[in-house]
Formats: sequence, structure tokens, C-alpha cells
Amino acid sequence: VCFVAPAQMNIAGAEYSNKKATIEDAADDGDGDRLSKLPNDLLLNILERVDTLDALRACFLSKQMLKLPTLLSQLFLSAVLRTNRAVAHVTDNILSTRSPEITISKLKIKFVLTQHESLTIGKSVARAIATQKFGAAEFEVTTDKAYKICSPADFLHFGKQFNDFVGACPDAFAGLTRLWLRNMRFGEFDIPNILSTCKLLESLRLSHCDSGIHSVLQVEHAQLAELEIDQGKFERVELICLPKLQRVRYNNWCSYEDPLYFGFAPQLSKLILTKTAVRSQKTLELSQLLANVSSISDLHLDFRSEKIWVLPECPKLLTPVLSKLQHVNLDHLPEGCDLAWTMFILEAAPSLKELCITLWDHWCIMTTDNEFRKKYGFCEKIDMKWKPYAPDFKHKNLAKLTIYGFQPDDNLLRYIRSVMEHAVNMAEISLHDRKVCVSCSDLDSEIKDKFCPSRYPRTAEKRKQTTEELGSLAMIHFRS
Repeated sequence: VCFVAPAQMNIAGAEYSNKKATIEDAADDGDGDRLSKLPNDLLLNILERVDTLDALRACFLSKQMLKLPTLLSQLFLSAVLRTNRAVAHVTDNILSTRSPEITISKLKIKFVLTQHESLTIGKSVARAIATQKFGAAEFEVTTDKAYKICSPADFLHFGKQFNDFVGACPDAFAGLTRLWLRNMRFGEFDIPNILSTCKLLESLRLSHCDSGIHSVLQVEHAQLAELEIDQGKFERVELICLPKLQRVRYNNWCSYEDPLYFGFAPQLSKLILTKTAVRSQKTLELSQLLANVSSISDLHLDFRSEKIWVLPECPKLLTPVLSKLQHVNLDHLPEGCDLAWTMFILEAAPSLKELCITLWDHWCIMTTDNEFRKKYGFCEKIDMKWKPYAPDFKHKNLAKLTIYGFQPDDNLLRYIRSVMEHAVNMAEISLHDRKVCVSCSDLDSEIKDKFCPSRYPRTAEKRKQTTEELGSLAMIHFRS
């Protein structure tokens, strides 16, 4: 059996030195062979919990363990540019020397898109899929340039390079179950063609990928269950026919219209939308966005501490699309904003069980330059106006309310009392202090001066005072 030479593995494994230390210490302790004394099934269980490069390094330290790499059922290989060649070589060696009787339950390879190494990996995986028993296979493909330094020509080049890769290794892509692409610009029909090649694909993630500025992506696939899009310049993503789609996440679309169109997606249950919105961008109406979808049970909206970009609507319009909604997470709402508008969700979602709200002026992700904010239309804090359509409505299923960033001011106390009044079977209200971000401590002092000190009640006396103001001792829990 031929594997990568130890010297070559030293180079490839440099990125993982911290993670592998425990394994190496165990494999070379005292008599130099503690690990090899363990039963093979236990050794395999240990080795499959770390990156495969680390597992190989540990096996090289013990003669008794040299045979184990061919018995691994889970393979995780991850490369940066300088280790890309080693990962390609390891992939080829492991997959070509395995017994076809041992199922590969999971294969995950992260690699940099380069012509020679990509082809080595692709052809090795294609041969393995054709000759061995396979469970799940995943490619995570990145580029040799980071997004921030890519020119438009770079994006086009990477898109063409990936198309050539798919064309050269169609059998590998036909067996993939997960695919994550970064920093690529495709032609109009390239992504649909890639999807038609990846017949078994269950999960697709596109980060900084598109088909051109203001392009429309149409998605049809018989097996796809998860779709994630980060950034990109799509005008709209049309989910035409996805009978097994369960989860969609869209992060920071650039469209001024509805970013998504849902066609046939009868199993869609979780929707995550994240957006840093400016004044000129459209406020989404959920009744229109989800007009063809009535199966959503989990909704996560992240406002990135900026404009509220969802419009409160009347229950008559919303209930048909939110009737099965059970979990709602409203993340990064601006601190100090009036939360009364969120009651429209309670009115329109009779099955709702949990509501989680995070109030946070997260300066790490906010644009702080005032001139830049004015130029590009960032909003100052403006409360969303809303009045209940049925002031005396009662909600029978909401059992838990969680608030991060709780401050004992009139605004929040009034809101919690309102929720308690309408949610007649409320069992638990969990109140947390602001979330903590380590990076925020590294910001300039000028920005730090904008921080308002937290007034979260930490003493028993202040907590008692807060619960008395809310009128309920049993269900209020202070978690920070």
C-alpha cells in the first residue's frame, strides 16, 4: 500500500498541528505505541473524528496502525493552497487502495480549484464511486483568490474553470450529495447544467457566486433538500420544482424586488433570511413572498442591526402562509426599537410555540462611517408602526419567549406584558443580557464611545423589582 511519504505529510499536516497533538502524543508515549494496543474498531472510531491528514500522521507513528487508513469509513480532507497537492495525492492513494467491501459512509473533500489537483481528486472520486460502496460524498471548492481581491475577470475565470472540471469528471459529480462553491460567475445555464449533472445532490451552497449582475437563477432538482446562497448578484432565485426541498437560507441578496420565488416546494419547512438593508430597498411582504408555500414551520429573520425589512401584515393575508409556523427567530434587531410590530406574527401564526428575539447594535457588522451611511441610504433607527387588528386576540400555543439584549426599560417591559396578555398558555420567559462579541473589543475608541452600558438586572433585588413590574414571578427566568 502506497501512501504519502511522512516528510510530505509533515508539510500537508502543518495546518492541523494543534488538532493532532493529542493523537500523536498517545501514539508516541513511553514505549511509543499506546494507540496501537487498542482494538481496531476503537482506533477507527478515534481516527474518524479528526481530519484524515491528521489520522494518517498518527498511523505513520505506529507500524501496527499502517493498515488502518484503508479501513476508514469516513474521510475528511481539507486543503489550503499550499497543501492542495498533498490532499489530491492522499485522496488518490486512499481511494485506490481501499477494499471495495468497506463502505465509505461519508467523504468530504475541501480543495482549491486548480487544474491538475482538481482533476486528480475528481477522477479518483469517480473511480471510487464506480467501484466501491458509497454513502455521502461532498466537495467544498474554493479559489486561490479570496472574494475581496477578486476582479470581475477572476470570477468569470473561476466559473469557466469549474465548468471545465465538471465536464472532465461528470461521474464524480453524478455521485455527490453535497456541493459548496465559492467566488464564481457562471453563464445563464451553467448552474442548471451543473445541477442536472449532480443527480444525487441533496445540498447546494453558493458563496459569492452568480450568473451575472441582476441575473435570474432557476432551480429544478429531484433530490435537493437544502439550498444556501451567500451574497451574489442574483436579481431573483426562482425555486421552480424542488419536491424534496426542506431548508433555504439566503444571506444578503442584492435585488430591490422579492429575492425568492417559490414554485413547487411542498416540503419546505425552514427559511432563513439575512439582510443588511438600506432605505431604498424593498420591504418584504411575507404574504406575497410565501404565497405558494404553506409548510414553513421555522422562520429566522436576521436584520444585521439595521433597517427592519419585513412589513407587518394583517392576519387575513398572512395566516394562510404561516398557519404551520412553530418557531420564529428575529435576530439583530436594533437596540431600543419598539417591538410592538412583532405582534403581527402572533396574530397570523396560531401554531407558534417559540419566539426568540435578539436586540443588538452589533458594531462589528454595522457600517459606522456617517458619510458612507448617508451616501448609500442606511437608515437611522425608526420604529415600525403597527396596530393590532384584533386588540383582544388570544394565542393558545405560544409557550416560550426568549429575549437577548434585555434591558428593563419601559419599551421592553410593555412589550413583555403585551405578549403575556395575549399568549394565555405562556410557560417560560427567558431574559438574557446582550450577546458578547470578542471582536467588538478591538474597535476604535470613537466607536466604543457609542456603546450604552448594559442595565441588565444582575442582583436579586433588581430582578425581583423587574418581575414585580411584569406581574409574574413563576415564568420569568434571568439567564445571564
